Amino acid sequence: MVLCDFHTHSTASDGSFSPSEVVKKSFDKGVKYLALTDHDTLTGIDEARNMAESLGMIFIPGIELSTSHNKETVHLLGFFKGDDYKNIELNNFLQELKDNRIKRAEEIVARLKKFNNIEIKVEDVLRNGKDTIARPHIAKTIIEAGYPYDYDYIFKKFIGDDCPAYIPANKMSTEEGISLLRKYNAKIFLAHPVLLKKISVHDILPLGIDGLEAVYALNTSEEEKRFRKFANKNNLLISCGSDSHGMEDDGGHGSLGSMSLDEESLEKFISAVR
Repeated sequence: MVLCDFHTHSTASDGSFSPSEVVKKSFDKGVKYLALTDHDTLTGIDEARNMAESLGMIFIPGIELSTSHNKETVHLLGFFKGDDYKNIELNNFLQELKDNRIKRAEEIVARLKKFNNIEIKVEDVLRNGKDTIARPHIAKTIIEAGYPYDYDYIFKKFIGDDCPAYIPANKMSTEEGISLLRKYNAKIFLAHPVLLKKISVHDILPLGIDGLEAVYALNTSEEEKRFRKFANKNNLLISCGSDSHGMEDDGGHGSLGSMSLDEESLEKFISAVR
């Protein structure tokens, strides 16, 4: 088994470590192969790539796209070859997604005041998110404003799905996300299939994915076996990911340096994405 991680987040989206810190901390724990996959943004890639190259690591430019299929959120991991991630059209499209996230944050902040008597400033939310603004940035701002709540409580009571202050994200369809990534020569993987609730990997397979995140931090051993079997049966590549956001004690993600992949699956993955 080889230490590797192809699903990590930095301050470019909702992680707590900078792109270079993600790389350095992974390297210090023995990781040799790494991808940065921030939510709907590629702005941290160059910083991470430069650090990885200076340390002699194999680095894969990546992204995690939020999409929707049959009313369920589906996250796609895209892994880019060479410099395809620098395409101007692609990055302009992603900038539109960021702008929409800011508008969403503004609406949630207004609703928090209206429905929960929680007053925070949009400017403070934006300061907490270097690039892609998401609900964790709002939760962090609430805590920093002095309200006596933790992240779990804030999501459960104020900004989680079906809460009065919640605003659904305007997600592209999974088909659109796959087409977008395919246009820029990315290999497309279904992220954390274990988290799907209303649909399954069987529903996503016909849409044209290249691989499956069969090895995931929150999988049980039985779930991993099941996803590996599905991938092998359907000629899909296998990836592994911690989904680390840097906050290793939050219970919802894995930690840097905690994931490994067998040599055969790793070799097939690297050959496909480089």
